Amino acid sequence: MTAIIALPTLDAWSADIAARLGETLAAAVTDTGRAVFAGAGGTTPAPIYARLSQADLDWSKVTATLVDERYVPETSPHSNAAAMKRDLLTGPASAATFIPLYTPQVTVDRAAAVAAQALAGAGGRFDAVLLGMGEDGHICSMFPESPTLKTLLTPTLQPTVLGVPHGRDGMAPTIERLSINLPYLAQAGRVILALKGAAKRAVFEREAQGDPAIQPIAALLAAEVPLEVVWTEA
Repeated sequence: MTAIIALPTLDAWSADIAARLGETLAAAVTDTGRAVFAGAGGTTPAPIYARLSQADLDWSKVTATLVDERYVPETSPHSNAAAMKRDLLTGPASAATFIPLYTPQVTVDRAAAVAAQALAGAGGRFDAVLLGMGEDGHICSMFPESPTLKTLLTPTLQPTVLGVPHGRDGMAPTIERLSINLPYLAQAGRVILALKGAAKRAVFEREAQGDPAIQPIAALLAAEVPLEVVWTEA
């Protein structure tokens, strides 16, 4: 199993992850003239993004996107795009180009196709990725028992974005979503899973032993995603 990098404080955790991501993005800009970053939404990455936004790199050559998104506009309090723009794409990082996953299409699946095309136009590969994990073991919007889950976790597909419907019988998600698939993670240059608290570590260790066809963490490991797990008990 992938080794877990343990850090003693929230400050050390966020600084370490931001440094890893910034180093990778700067190297990509130097090597290829551009870099693509895909990150998690929500509040957990906020301290990481605050540090990463100050990274010493040419942000005008960076494209940023999300690993998943709720099917809502940026005016919604549930928008991951709004959170990323607030927490990351500020200061020096405001020079980056942002590719949203949400667009106001007729259906969530049509929005996913539009996002997939936009990401393909940006190169179709992520240099650095920041993931979070839910207490049910989901990453991105790869939820247990979702009808889209097995497709999202199929390692032989091309990198793409898929629509994720409402969960059945009260299962997550409560709002339609869009999510990148496992092949996007498998082809990335660097993938960091940021975890906080003893409960999340226990979930990760349990899920890592699971079925790659239906458990996202197990699927990451089976697909040999270049994964680094950075954890703090704080």
